[in-house]
Amino acid sequence: MAKQIAIKVTNLSKAYRIGLKRNKDKTLVESFIRTVQYPFINFKRITSLKKLNSNSQGDDVFWANKHISFEVHEGEVLGIIGKNGAGKSTLLKLLSHITEPTEGKIEIYGRVASLLEVGTGFNPDLTGKENIYLNGTILGLTKKEIDARYNDIVEFSGIEQFIETPVKRYSSGMKVRLAFAVAAHLDPEVLIIDEVLAVGDAEFQKKCLGKVHSIASTEGRTVLFVSHDMAAIKNLCSRALLLQKGKVIADGNPAEVVDFYLKNNTAKPENQLRVDEMKRSGNGKFKATGIEFLNDKMEQVAVLESGMNLNIKIYYECFAKPINPVINLLIKNNLQLPVVNLLTRVAYNGIIKLKNEGYIICNIPKLPLMAGRYFIDLSFKFDFEFTDYIEDIITIDVEKGDYYATGKMLDSMRDGVLIYHEWKIDE
Repeated sequence: MAKQIAIKVTNLSKAYRIGLKRNKDKTLVESFIRTVQYPFINFKRITSLKKLNSNSQGDDVFWANKHISFEVHEGEVLGIIGKNGAGKSTLLKLLSHITEPTEGKIEIYGRVASLLEVGTGFNPDLTGKENIYLNGTILGLTKKEIDARYNDIVEFSGIEQFIETPVKRYSSGMKVRLAFAVAAHLDPEVLIIDEVLAVGDAEFQKKCLGKVHSIASTEGRTVLFVSHDMAAIKNLCSRALLLQKGKVIADGNPAEVVDFYLKNNTAKPENQLRVDEMKRSGNGKFKATGIEFLNDKMEQVAVLESGMNLNIKIYYECFAKPINPVINLLIKNNLQLPVVNLLTRVAYNGIIKLKNEGYIICNIPKLPLMAGRYFIDLSFKFDFEFTDYIEDIITIDVEKGDYYATGKMLDSMRDGVLIYHEWKIDE
């Protein structure tokens, strides 16, 4: 028997009027005129919001979402991915009725609980306990129904000691704990979760993901889940949606959509990083001209993932006969501490012969970096003589990947190195 539709979105679009940069007033008179005119200009802009439609365009019109259509069935976990600014959060706000669409139609069958921003839906002057009852009432539950769930909510949140404290005194992590516990236990038919879970600690994130899985698989409720955690999208979701510039460009199997995202995240060959104008040192006899990152199919990628087969392609020019050339890539974490040193002197078996210009590829069969942000220093040498040195030539962001091929990730650490290892048990 086919599952019922929980959410149906048809040709959904959302546009915003954005401010334009104005020339600075040069005189006191111009400033006074601007002050007098401002209320009328602002009123005109506000009234023009109502006139926006699919034909609206111009420098002051920004389309956060454009012509989005999809359906979600009961019990489905839909992962929504994309770069920052792709329109993910706007889509969730539209589905949560926080903002109204410019065009299109949204049909949701059942009660909706949303977890979009830290503290959303909480009255800061009320205690945690009072906010639980407030949220339950908004969702249409009776006091008796909320009473039956109250202990489970408090226990899951782990903030029993502070439940009688006003929410305005909570840390962001405490707010997220309580907000998720409330949203997950008040039995909404549809649960909408933004990247806000990233605020919580690793242990609580793991607990939340387990609850999301239980909500969908055991309780048959529908979940929409926005995350930059590619491993979570692959392992938790039954389907994934990829947004780019406000439009859906991929919809289907999570592993396939994530792979498409990693390969096609606005990366194009012409966007290869040129390093000609960067601050550098060295005698210039052998120097870098560009750098790019490729997957195992030698396709350029803009987003890296733990465990992927990575090729770092470095373009060079050589103006002198090389004597024992050495190439070195030093990868540093977010604290500028070295975590990986890639050196031809120890890893390349043979004699490097250079052309007048060409490229060198450093292959990392299984990228061992944990999720986080890293900085790369590049240096070229002729023996021990620096010919080119560029500090922080590029910054890279690494997403979580299934490094150990177990579907599990080490969530307690970031900006570090993963080491492949095996365990043997004496039985």
